[in-house]
Amino acid sequence: MAVPKKKKSKSKRNQRHAVWKGKAAIAAQKAISLGKSVLTGKAQGFVYPIEEEEEEEE
Repeated sequence: MAVPKKKKSKSKRNQRHAVWKGKAAIAAQKAISLGKSVLTGKAQGFVYPIEEEEEEEE
């Protein structure tokens, strides 16, 4: 099992935590933006299936 050789300072820990939280915030913002663009129909470069009604089976 990997064990750190020296104790990390609180500032280093807080810095790593802030970076990790920042990445999550950016990912969430991108997901919201993509969802909005898909709903408005302005999405470019994003392919999603459009459900067609059962007219093809008749």
